[in-house]
Formats: sequence, C-alpha cells, structure tokens
Amino acid sequence: MQTSLDERCRELLIELGLSRPEDAITAKPLTGGVASDIAMVAVGGRKFCVKFALPKLKVEADWFAPVHRNAAEYAWLEVAERIAPANAVKLYGRSEKLHGFAMEFLDGNDVYLWKAELLAESSDRGEAAAVGALVGQVHAASTKADFDKQAFWNRDDFHAIRIEPYILFTASRHKDIEPELKQLAEQLYEADQVLVHGDVSPKNILFRGKGPVILDAECATMGDASFDPSFCMNHLILKTIHLPASRERYLANALEFWKAYAPLIDWEPPTALESRVCRLLPALMLGRVDGKSPVEYLSEPERGVVRQLARQFIETPVDRLETLVSRIGTALEEMKA
Repeated sequence: MQTSLDERCRELLIELGLSRPEDAITAKPLTGGVASDIAMVAVGGRKFCVKFALPKLKVEADWFAPVHRNAAEYAWLEVAERIAPANAVKLYGRSEKLHGFAMEFLDGNDVYLWKAELLAESSDRGEAAAVGALVGQVHAASTKADFDKQAFWNRDDFHAIRIEPYILFTASRHKDIEPELKQLAEQLYEADQVLVHGDVSPKNILFRGKGPVILDAECATMGDASFDPSFCMNHLILKTIHLPASRERYLANALEFWKAYAPLIDWEPPTALESRVCRLLPALMLGRVDGKSPVEYLSEPERGVVRQLARQFIETPVDRLETLVSRIGTALEEMKA
C-alpha cells in the first residue's frame, strides 16, 4: 500500500532534522505540476515546501520517469543558490531514500506566480527580461572550467521527461514532419554544453519583490542551451493566441526575454544558438497541443491555430527570433481578419 503524503512528509522532516517524531504536522497538497507530489508542511510554527518525485506522471498518456531525477533538481537549486542567492529558495536537505527534499515555502504580499499574472493580463513588471537574465547567468556559469557537472549527466532522464513526450510523441502524430522533429530530438539528446533547467515555464516561476525564483528543476541536465529559452518563450507565444488583447505585449515579452539572455552567451556564437532556438520553439509549440502534456488553457480552435503556425515554421524555419516573432504576429492578425 502506498504511503500517504502526510506520512511521507513526516518521515522526510524527521530524517532532515526539521521536526521530531512527537511533533504535530499539517501537510497541505499544492497543485500545479504533474510530475511530483508537492505539499506545504507546517510544524512548530514553521512552514516548509516538500517535494517527492513520482514514477508515473499525472497525465492521460502513459508517461514514466525515474524518481532519482529529484537529486538533479535539488542540485540545480543549489547551483541557483550559489549563482544568484537573491533569486533562490533556501534549501533544508534531501532524502535519497524518499526521493524528496524540503525547501523554503515562499509566500507573502510581495510573492506572485508569473503564470497567474500572465493569464490575468496584469501589468507588465519586467518579468520576461528578469527571467531571461537569470537563465543566462546559470547557463554561462555552467560553462566555466570550475563548474561541477557530476550531478547533471542525465541525458537519459531528460529524454524520458522532455524529448520523448514533447518531441518524439508529437512526431508520431505528424508523420509528414517526423524527420524534422526527430532531428531536433537527436540534437537535444547529444548536446551537453550548458546546465539546462528543462522547465522554465511561468507556472514554475515565482516573483519575490522584483526578482524571479525558478523552481521545478527536475529535468535538469547538461544539454543544449536552446532548450530553456525556447521553452519559456513558447509559453509567452501560446498566451498571445489565448489572450489576443495582450498579443502585442506578450510577443514583445518573448523578445525581451531573449534580449536579456543573449548578451550572456559566451560559450558559442550567439547567432548559432539563436538559429537553433528558432527551430526548436515551433516544435515545442506543437508539442504543447499534440504531445503528452498539452496546455490546459487553450480551446480546441486555439489548438488548431497553434498547429497551423507551428507546422509552418517547422517546415520553413527562420534564423532570427525577431523574424519569427514578427511573422507569428502577422499570421495571427491575418487569421483574425
């Protein structure tokens, strides 16, 4: 019989020395992800966020992933804490036995979830540029000679959690562009140039004050630098389709992310990386409607628009992000007319 979330939380906190066996705890499940059990745990006047990796993700399709990915996630959070401590959570320890860890529970009047702000079409506070700069900092630091990569040789985990469900599964549903998608999958699998977070999505980014805190790094691996920018900008572009009143602003946000990220590229020619982003981003657009983890807020007509746009730029790629974003905007205006 599977151990309950309350029992796992209690066992984890005791193992990490954060509570005693006789302490009363309250565990409140948190929503938002499909790959882990997450809870806010209150004990002795303190609050913690605890997270346990799941072997089978909570989606309709069969999607399995190794639970030891929890170790790479914790290691990524440790890297972020060293590189940008103002943009990181406090960490309280990890259990190899339970495949879980405890960290600071972020709350307060100055804390908000970026996804919620985007969907509410709230005022822009420079979030996209701040996230782009933070991702660029982590990528650049991971290319230095003294960076310890040992915890991040996880390409097979990345294949299981990202490449197969987002790229290859999607390719199986679009046979005419399967060769292009398989080529992207191979590129992502073979690369090991920077520390990739793997899930730089607005749903995983809290803002505390003016600074972003990126969470949910269970896909972390040494990989292709194109993945994180493409993944994040993809979410901004999808929201331009869902929220036409904010279309111009969210398309601009995608470019703001890139303009903050690009100056930090010192491990390869920026134009080479930009070209790969322009090829990967449309594939991820398609993956969020026809992959194993479809975006929940798009209507079926909106999914059709995503398919049309994504396939167009997979079949006829461009090399500049400004060109890609401009053409997406133009195409959406033409569809509206």
